[in-house]
Amino acid sequence: MSAQETSVLTGKDNEELAASLKGRDFLALADYTPQELRYLIDLAIELKQRQKSGEAYQPLKGKTLGMIFEKSSTRTRVSFEVGMYQLGGHALFLSGNELQIGRGEPILDTAQVLSRYLDGIMIRTFAHRTVIDLARGATIPVINGLTDSEHPCQVMADYQTALEHKGRLEGLKVAYIGDGNNMAHSLLMGAAKLGMHMSVATPEGYEPDADIVSQTKAVASGTGSNIHVCRDPREAIEGADIVYTDVWASMGQEAEQQQRIKAFAAYQVNEELVRHAKADYLFMHCLPAHRGEEVSEGVIDGKHSIVFDEAENRLHAQKAIMAALM
Repeated sequence: MSAQETSVLTGKDNEELAASLKGRDFLALADYTPQELRYLIDLAIELKQRQKSGEAYQPLKGKTLGMIFEKSSTRTRVSFEVGMYQLGGHALFLSGNELQIGRGEPILDTAQVLSRYLDGIMIRTFAHRTVIDLARGATIPVINGLTDSEHPCQVMADYQTALEHKGRLEGLKVAYIGDGNNMAHSLLMGAAKLGMHMSVATPEGYEPDADIVSQTKAVASGTGSNIHVCRDPREAIEGADIVYTDVWASMGQEAEQQQRIKAFAAYQVNEELVRHAKADYLFMHCLPAHRGEEVSEGVIDGKHSIVFDEAENRLHAQKAIMAALM
């Protein structure tokens, strides 16, 4: 079918959803309804199809996105910058060390100043409070490119990729093995919102935040999802459609590297562990990956791995978010 025949940009329900998204911030998946998240995923798939068919779609022509990086990244910078270009706009790289916030300017002042120049802000930083304060002071959309607590753009790309490969999201089981970090938090909330089941296995002391798990379970009770947190990787991965892991020591945790390697030794996703998943399971990782630590080479480079489809979809998922908000 052509993009016009399958477009999520038309139709009364979609137009109402599109109108509800304009001018909003994208800080955490908890802020969005299941219908809004699914609209954004479907829009990402449509924009991907348009791009690959050579069809120009530039709703952000003449608009500018400021990209604040207090944490560096390959995928985040390139995907947002290329995405803005493809949407007809322009992206500015703003290093946290070069901005006045690096010299003590209040985040609320920075937010108000940037709102006079830009049409949107993407920020990749440490404390989630920084993103909340930036959004509170800004009069333009603020997009969370990553915090220590949440990674919502990555999860939108993840579940877009799962939908493309599996043809559905509702009822799929996700098994997350490893650190209960920002990826675990956003994957949990996304799964609950989209009607997916999810099991998380972590060693003691590395569980996902209890408040986030509680919020996720409350959402899941209304969508039919099943959310489970446990210690045993085999228990979590049993019958999984999607197997997911992340690095054991994230950016800013380098000093804990050796301690974490010891704590997570039994949590490597390898050929023995994935035998407990479904025969047609998909392996996912947000990258960068440390082969031989959280995942074996045979799994991440094997036939079930879709990590590079997932990485590509950062571009398309973020284009959908920017187009809808800005």
